[in-house]
Amino acid sequence: MNKPSSLSLAVLGIGMMGLPIAQRLCAAGHRVQVWNRTRAKAEPLSTAGAIVHEKAADAVRNADIVLSLLENGPVVADVLFQQGAAAAMHPGSLFIDMASIQPREARDHALRLQAQGIACLDAPVSGGTVGAEAGTLAIMVGGVAADFVRAQPVFAALGRATHVGPHGTGQLTKLANQMIVGITIGAVAEALLLAAKGGADMAKVREAISGGFADSRILQLHGQRMVEQDFAPRGRVNVQLKDMRNALATADELGFEAPITALLKQLYTQTAEHGWADLDQSALFLELARRNGLAK
Repeated sequence: MNKPSSLSLAVLGIGMMGLPIAQRLCAAGHRVQVWNRTRAKAEPLSTAGAIVHEKAADAVRNADIVLSLLENGPVVADVLFQQGAAAAMHPGSLFIDMASIQPREARDHALRLQAQGIACLDAPVSGGTVGAEAGTLAIMVGGVAADFVRAQPVFAALGRATHVGPHGTGQLTKLANQMIVGITIGAVAEALLLAAKGGADMAKVREAISGGFADSRILQLHGQRMVEQDFAPRGRVNVQLKDMRNALATADELGFEAPITALLKQLYTQTAEHGWADLDQSALFLELARRNGLAK
């Protein structure tokens, strides 16, 4: 039996983030329709109460709110405007794009959807699969304030949402987040490898600087992965690289120079080129280790 406050929702894109997000929405009592290009990845959600569809258009047809967790901006545009999802959504519905895309793409999608009477928020997230599973995601939202208020029952099941400005600024905030994450992973990896090169125990170095000014979630989580050589994917190198490229493209549009991001983009590119694209983003450590003769 559904809760009185339940909404009719659709989730497009059932991957590493889409799966736990859809599970949490089902657990919150919402009526959830789901679609994924590879249907098998969405099938486990049927046991949580979701209805799995063959086509994105069928999943969104009766939804009050549609959430997108697709791969990138061109894929979002294709699903919305080529595969018929936008045409199938009813006027007055709300599209929440939680994918990480370029701000200009988010603004373009919002304009096209608004022309069809569909409201839109860009709402990328930070916190990874751990945050998605726990409902502790940081959600960065761009769009109209009234639409942000309307989305609160959805955001409440997923984490902490902050309205940062008009369309596109949610994506801009996510790029800022990913710049900090990517750059800090590089700083932690380089520092730990320098310590190892000089004969120190990386695990003890990490322990020694914890709690000081150099401490951070990156040092705690990614630093531990580096110490343990555990690069099982949570957030992948190729996704981090995509975000760095998007950040630089946006900086170029704004006439903003971002030399630190540019350097890290090169390092993540080389990490991917050496076969580590599908590993956790902390695998940047492997590229820096290779350069310094410390690779195992």
